[in-house]
Amino acid sequence: MRDGINIANLGIPSVALVTEEFWAQGDFVAQSLGMPAVPRVQLPHPVAGTDTVTMRKIAELVAPTIVQALEGGDD
Repeated sequence: MRDGINIANLGIPSVALVTEEFWAQGDFVAQSLGMPAVPRVQLPHPVAGTDTVTMRKIAELVAPTIVQALEGGDD
């Protein structure tokens, strides 16, 4: 979240990728840093430590949502 917000504050389009396990924490961080509407996409948890096949499936699943968020679209 912090990286996505810091990049957005530089005027660079960004989307924070947050797993479902940390979504509520992301709400808190975004609110506390004054960017509650920062674009973000929810990923299944866990992502780290999963195999290449699983990572590819997750990427294929969320890529359109990431592009949509970068373009300023709603979920």
